[in-house]
Amino acid sequence: MTPLLLVAIAVVTVAFVVAFIRLLIGPSLPDRVVAMDLMATVGSGGIALYAMVTDRGVLLDAVMVLSLIFFLGTIAFAYYLERQGETS
Repeated sequence: MTPLLLVAIAVVTVAFVVAFIRLLIGPSLPDRVVAMDLMATVGSGGIALYAMVTDRGVLLDAVMVLSLIFFLGTIAFAYYLERQGETS
């Protein structure tokens, strides 16, 4: 492994841990949802790094599909919060 790849893995790991801490201590529900979205994005980055290390390009297709699903989930939550604010 190249040193640059090791640094990338370390950065992804630290980002995931920081997002998890934010998930645990987030004072409001939107903070926790954003932390979950960040964890999903960082996880996708981790899978992409794994695909690069193992030279498996098929995993990149899975990363794209998962990222789209995570994005749609975040959009759905934002829509839910917007609708909730209109009724109250």
